[in-house]
Amino acid sequence: MSRLSIITPNKAQTVVEGLYRDVERRIIASPPGLCPVDMAAAFLKLCHAQTCGKCVPCRVGLGQLQVLLERVLDGKGSEDDLQLIEKTARVIKNSADCAIGTEAAEMVLRGVLGFRDDYLEHIHNKRCLFNIYQPVPCVALCPANVDIPGYIALVSHERYADAVRLIRKDNPFVTSCAMVCEHPCEARCRRNMVDDAINIRALKRYAVDNAGVVPAPPCAEPTGKKVAILGGGPGGLSAAYYLALMGHHVEVFEKHKKLGGMLRYGIPSYRLPRERLDEDLEAILSTGITVHTGVDVGKDVTLPQLKEAFDCIYISIGAQSDKKIGIEGEDKRGVMSAVQMLRSIGDGALPDFRKKRVVVVGGGNVAMDCTRSAKRLGAESVTCVYRRRKVDMTALPDEIEGAIGEGCEIMCMHAPLRISGDEDDNVTALWAQPQIVGPMDSGGRPRPMPADAPPVRIPCDIIIVAIGQGIETQPFEEYGVPIKRGVIDAMASSDVENIDGVFAGGDCVTGPATVIRAIAAGKVAAANIDEYLGFNHQITVDVEIPPVRLNTMPAGGRVNTTERSAGERNHDFNLIECGLTHEEAMQESCRCLRCDHYGYGNFKGGRVDKW
Repeated sequence: MSRLSIITPNKAQTVVEGLYRDVERRIIASPPGLCPVDMAAAFLKLCHAQTCGKCVPCRVGLGQLQVLLERVLDGKGSEDDLQLIEKTARVIKNSADCAIGTEAAEMVLRGVLGFRDDYLEHIHNKRCLFNIYQPVPCVALCPANVDIPGYIALVSHERYADAVRLIRKDNPFVTSCAMVCEHPCEARCRRNMVDDAINIRALKRYAVDNAGVVPAPPCAEPTGKKVAILGGGPGGLSAAYYLALMGHHVEVFEKHKKLGGMLRYGIPSYRLPRERLDEDLEAILSTGITVHTGVDVGKDVTLPQLKEAFDCIYISIGAQSDKKIGIEGEDKRGVMSAVQMLRSIGDGALPDFRKKRVVVVGGGNVAMDCTRSAKRLGAESVTCVYRRRKVDMTALPDEIEGAIGEGCEIMCMHAPLRISGDEDDNVTALWAQPQIVGPMDSGGRPRPMPADAPPVRIPCDIIIVAIGQGIETQPFEEYGVPIKRGVIDAMASSDVENIDGVFAGGDCVTGPATVIRAIAAGKVAAANIDEYLGFNHQITVDVEIPPVRLNTMPAGGRVNTTERSAGERNHDFNLIECGLTHEEAMQESCRCLRCDHYGYGNFKGGRVDKW
């Protein structure tokens, strides 16, 4: 008789593990627009099933919370029940023996405080307050609300030019976004319930690569109205494009020598080749937009002058001023900002980093762009110093892994302390303080704290500061444009309060954000400027979406794009990403579950044909 035996999972355990994975995929694929009270009740039941039941708060308290939530959902609850839910959740949170009960109660408590109006709507009117505006998850999560299932269906039918036309209805930077968009649309893709999200951005890239030259649609009849756009980046040019299609006379004022904003001066050409950016710019400018480059608003022309000459003004200047670390030695020779470096590259003036040791400070996509660019500029070594963990970096995981693959070092959990130099004031080293993981901050990331360890000396010749960008607000503040926390204070409709005819959007309102969010802001501004000018033009497209195929795509892997080998790509600024093959594009596009037809797509009016 053996004293011990090797434990192997039995059939029941294997099935349970599979069910857990299915639940995880369901949670990932939960679309926006679900009833928050119903979601809270469902998660509470799951948490209750995971408890051991040894302590009363978990065994009894979570069960009572379930009963109370069910009363609210059934339309039988009262405001007393709502107070009891909050009180019970607080008691469980403070008295449960383990984290399972504590976190379950905390989740319910956050819900009661966060969407109290939804609870009250269920109690008083027996209905859910939350209105499902856009039930297709990928479309709902795209800031510009691009018809993603529609253009994927067009790609699957090899109608690439129509796919580009459909995308342009909501996003004029089709090629640029096919290269650099952070694809938030993939986060809640319902295909996650089966296997993995659709590679949406890669399919968009395949469409633009095979569509040829797709002309912009004709403009409406001239309205006689004039609109000034301040800023020639993705946000400003998107607004200009749609306003021109509506028939308004549009003039763009850009500070730099060329258009594109951060697409040109913030994203290296190995991610977005300049000739591909020019494809978008040519299509946008073909609508008859007038462009003034090298114009500094506040110096070359003032806001009052523009207000007098134009019927409306849209401010979309972007975030293109650098931020300082605020440490000793930051003014030494060899310290530069990420904005300064990437702007030089955008203008074709490549810095010479040959045989230099480069340190990049920061953990976002801009920091990764600087890190990978420095390697291509001949740096002997490149180290990215970040004060948090690698998993907490805000850069895309592909960018981080790409930098590591190209021979760059990621030095996490080190906070810049001071910069030392030689007798000629040239940089010689960055001193960094090792950090330790601390409590969670408001964003859900562990806050770094100084560790009980001596500072670390990192020898270097060049230091690139990539910790964020700021907004140059002074010319607008002098005119009376409201500024709040360093950005323009504009409403969700892009109106600037108390200043008639002035709108603002993009990075100058939200702070540094993504390309697609700037484009979405430009689209919103165009619609509301058109209405302000006394019109109601509609942007439409005459593309017929292919019908749903009545076939079933079995569970399988996601097709990912590949990159040129690290040893080849880290010496030049040529495009590193390889597009999909025809076979891969057809396979990937057929994986789409067509949520515009199924999953409440048609039932709730999933397709928006015009705006």
